[in-house]
Amino acid sequence: KKPNQRKRKPNYALIHSKPLPLNTFALPSFHPTNPISLFRVAYAILSQFFRPPSSHPSAPYNSYLSLETRAIQVTDPRQVRALWEMGFFGKGTLSRSEPSWRDREEARLKAKRSGGGTAEEVTNARREKRRAFKLERARLEREKIEMQRLVEEGRLDPSALNPVPVIADDSAANSETKEVTENSSPASKEQGGTVSDAQPTASNSVGHICTESAITSGAADRPANVENLDLVEFAEQEHLQLTFEEAFFLAYGLGVLAIEISPESATAGKTLLDTSSNSALLRIFSNLTSFPPRPLATPLRPDDPFLLSYVVYHHFRSLGWVVRGGVKFAVDYMLYNRGPAFSHAEFAVIILPAYSHAYWSTDQGKAERSLGRDGEDRSREWWWLHCINRVQSQVLKSLVLVYVDVPPPSSFLRDAAGEVTDLGGMLRSYKIREFVLKRWVANRTRN
Repeated sequence: KKPNQRKRKPNYALIHSKPLPLNTFALPSFHPTNPISLFRVAYAILSQFFRPPSSHPSAPYNSYLSLETRAIQVTDPRQVRALWEMGFFGKGTLSRSEPSWRDREEARLKAKRSGGGTAEEVTNARREKRRAFKLERARLEREKIEMQRLVEEGRLDPSALNPVPVIADDSAANSETKEVTENSSPASKEQGGTVSDAQPTASNSVGHICTESAITSGAADRPANVENLDLVEFAEQEHLQLTFEEAFFLAYGLGVLAIEISPESATAGKTLLDTSSNSALLRIFSNLTSFPPRPLATPLRPDDPFLLSYVVYHHFRSLGWVVRGGVKFAVDYMLYNRGPAFSHAEFAVIILPAYSHAYWSTDQGKAERSLGRDGEDRSREWWWLHCINRVQSQVLKSLVLVYVDVPPPSSFLRDAAGEVTDLGGMLRSYKIREFVLKRWVANRTRN
């Protein structure tokens, strides 16, 4: 019997040891039984006090703002991995969450060469087989019902009613199938060593793609190690896409991200945007978040949807939570304890503006209340709240209603051009109240 050669999972605790893309400097351990350790701790404290090391990286991470797609893109593969591994920022453009397109392509090529398949291909084949089984079972059941109806109406002889064979649920349809489809042909069985059409083109150097004719041109022109897929390089095609809240938190909150206008937007003549200051970035993001985008000269309002969203994002990030988008579960944010690699999200967050200040009760304040991003009123009905709460209870998450107290416009310090001069004071003027809402079930709360 062959030993189980199951691939070991990566050490996520070591990979994601840093919660943020910042450098931390821990003090040496102190042992009461070793007096020398006290001098080490004192030396580390004094050296960091008189010559404090920088917690920021030597060079900021580079990103590009695309005005056409209204997205922030990070293209450097090293910076992509750094931002994901240190804080779970962004998502891969060719992946569901973690930017893993390159690893999946390498695994797929290795599996094709060895005659197997990747886990995703096996899952898709199993789902397709299960889907075909259900369709065939439904067809036979419909035929049986139709024949029974004809017999009851007297239009068919009961003796002619043959029993319709019933398809038994094959255990292989529910088991983890470890075979690929019948059309898979391992390249190791071919004498010429050619690559099939279903495989992507391989590369002989980083960033340069070889065509299929170049690989199969002959044994004389082909390197001897072309069969070794470990030496095949791929041209990186996946980027990291950041939301506006994540990008502004990295640029303003941490100061580790530099945002520039993408070359596509620059060639289109849209180079009048200033992304050097945080106030300009805040105004650009708030205007681009609305649909259709507002003019860039529109002043920032206290109840701007992007501003409220960023205040909540900054709040939970400061508390140590990993904040991710919650569109999949019909909420604004999902809160993870350590990150998606360790556990599922525990809380689902919905942002609700609260006009509790006395200014918003005046006639001028009521007139200045803005509407939602889509032009609809932000007020919600009870049935909407119960629907959202029911969804969260089905996925075992707690619903958190976050009320953001909107300050009056007079609390914003602006310059002559209308730009906010004190971003820290502006953010401190917002107050956040959290309410955890759980669905009451009578059968579970009898006591």
